[in-house]
Amino acid sequence: MSDAPAYTGRFAPSPTGPLHFGSLVAAVASWLDARAADGLWLVRMEDLDRPRCESGAADTILRQLDVYGLHRDGAVLYQSQRDDAYTAALDSLIGIGAAYPCACTRSQLAQAARNHEGETIYPGTCRAGLPLGATARAWRVRVPDVSTRFHDRIHGDLEQNLAHAVGDFIVKRADGLFAYQLAVVVDDAFQGITHVVRGADLLWNTPRQIYLQTQLGLPTPVYAHVPLVTNAAGQKLSKQTLAPALPERGRRIVLAQALAALGHPPPVDLVGAGPDELLTWASAHWQIENVPIRPTVANPASAPDNLPDP
Repeated sequence: MSDAPAYTGRFAPSPTGPLHFGSLVAAVASWLDARAADGLWLVRMEDLDRPRCESGAADTILRQLDVYGLHRDGAVLYQSQRDDAYTAALDSLIGIGAAYPCACTRSQLAQAARNHEGETIYPGTCRAGLPLGATARAWRVRVPDVSTRFHDRIHGDLEQNLAHAVGDFIVKRADGLFAYQLAVVVDDAFQGITHVVRGADLLWNTPRQIYLQTQLGLPTPVYAHVPLVTNAAGQKLSKQTLAPALPERGRRIVLAQALAALGHPPPVDLVGAGPDELLTWASAHWQIENVPIRPTVANPASAPDNLPDP
């Protein structure tokens, strides 16, 4: 009989700045799904891309999660400390002939076709070997011309042909950093993640990750992708779109808005309730089938200057 928990979820922010409202919606969804299942909820810092990470942002994120009542189980895992594990995984892929070196530069790929998300579809330039005189810069995974099928608990049954949608994708970048796709697969397995609840912007990363799990002999978690939060212009809230950091004041209002964005608006008798009481109610009433698919437009009232004290 295994002692492994039946449910282990995680929240994996990138510490490029403090959490904003869109981040909170994703964090609340993953926390509630774990708590409703009496499972574990882990936090992982996806600080792979060191140049983009902001000094002190990881500590800020952990503090924000705590003050909003999203308490974690166990120690925080930092991807910046996991290069040995990613190297071993890449070596395994190379060993079975699933990965190959690539010499292509961004300028050389500028004219390549792009998919519906604006990603380059790799044309296979180095698939049969490096061009004469070229030097390897990155490592790619060779993908077959078949469809990967998966079930998302919110979006239903989906499939994607990796060869047509993205082509052979990068697992180690030209700057020597490991790619997100490889790291997330290795870390989900290492942490025993059984359920992944994350933002819908990562929905079409899932087939790549399932393919890598298959190649590496790793388990595939159950996936659910929650709606994004956008600004009035329809842009996903992010540091690039100048999304404000989660406010210290008015946390109960912001948390109630996050629950509403997830299809779980608190009842009127909880108006004025604090974060812990709201989360207790939400974890008792959580039904992932009530989570909408459509993005939510951020409420301007969640700007820090417009909120009362907690």
